Parts: sequence; C-alpha cells; structure tokens
Amino acid sequence: MEGDEGENYLFKVVIIGDSAVGKSNLLSRFARNEFNANSKATIGVEFQTQSMEIEGREVKAQIWDTAGQERFRAVTSAYYRGAVGALIVYDMTRRATFENVDRWLEELRTHSDTTVARILVGNKCDLESLRDVSVEEGKELAENEGLFFMETSALDSTNVQAAFEIVIKEIYNNVSRKVLTSDTYKKELSMNRVSLVDGQKEESEKNKSSCC
Repeated sequence: MEGDEGENYLFKVVIIGDSAVGKSNLLSRFARNEFNANSKATIGVEFQTQSMEIEGREVKAQIWDTAGQERFRAVTSAYYRGAVGALIVYDMTRRATFENVDRWLEELRTHSDTTVARILVGNKCDLESLRDVSVEEGKELAENEGLFFMETSALDSTNVQAAFEIVIKEIYNNVSRKVLTSDTYKKELSMNRVSLVDGQKEESEKNKSSCC
C-alpha cells in the first residue's frame, strides 16, 4: 500500500485455484472486458492493474494471476508476498476443483503475513446444466472459513466486476480499520473526546452474497 491523505492506495490481489477454473478469463473480463475461449494455461505470472474510487480516493489493485498446475508451484512464496486480497476460484462444473479449495486456503495462510480479504468464487455459473457443486455447498464452505462468496461467469460477465470490487473494498476497509485502531490515532481522538464505533462488520456482512 502507498500513500496517505490525497495519495493513491496500491493493493496486491492474487487469484488462486486449480488449473482451468477460469482464473485468467476472470481477470481479462474484469480488466479489459475480454473473454478468450481458447486461452492457454498461464505460464509463470501475469498481472493487471485496475483503479477504482472508494470514499473519494483512488485505489489501485494490482491483480496477479498464475498457473494452478503443480509444476509451477515454485513461484509460490514470491507470488503471495505482500498480497492483501485473494480470489479463491473453483469451477462449479468440476467437484475436484471445489474439494481443493481447502489446500489453496492453507497455502494462502502459510504464505501471507498480513490480513487478507478473501472471496470464494464459483466460476462458470453459465454452465448450469453441468453443475457439480451446489450454491449451498459454496456458501457453506465460505461461511465456515469466513470468506465472502459469489458465483461468476467470465463468459457472460455475471458478477465478475462485483467479485473483484468486494475484495478491493474489503481491503480498503481493513486498512481503514488499522489506521483507526492505531494508538496514535486513538490518542488524537481521545484528546478531542471522540469515541470510535466499529460499523464495518455490519457492512461486511451485507456484502456477502451470491448470484444465480
């Protein structure tokens, strides 16, 4: 993250999950409004930077995408370093990719050294006739792990923008909370006889949603 008053914020967000769940197409749909039905497996790491405005401030998200295949796992620690947000993606037509979410969450916990805003994403919800994981199962896993949850379709754009925005806004909220709870800030407020009320949790709960 950069900056203070009037300056930009820069957040690193990673997209993780098994190979061929649609990570790269989610990113290209969000960043460039493009979808490539013939996209090849990502080799190494790619990232896109997107900007959005939150509470009058420009927030930039540097979104990293890497291959889910085992042979590229050596990239792991560098890939996660500094990440403050993550989309954990599975393909709702392939149960195995959903069952592997636990492993990806464990990897995220192992390699991240700060609070990470996390959303569980069930991708390819346009393929309803091929559904192999129910919306309820996705919601239940997300609730158990304390994640936001949403089903998306990179193909027809369903909820793609919303999924990324939820993560970026939650990162901003997390950073704001850290500033608000810092001792120097508390001291300034107490000198002015102002008390802190945490209204963030309720807002976070409101943002937890699903599509479809």
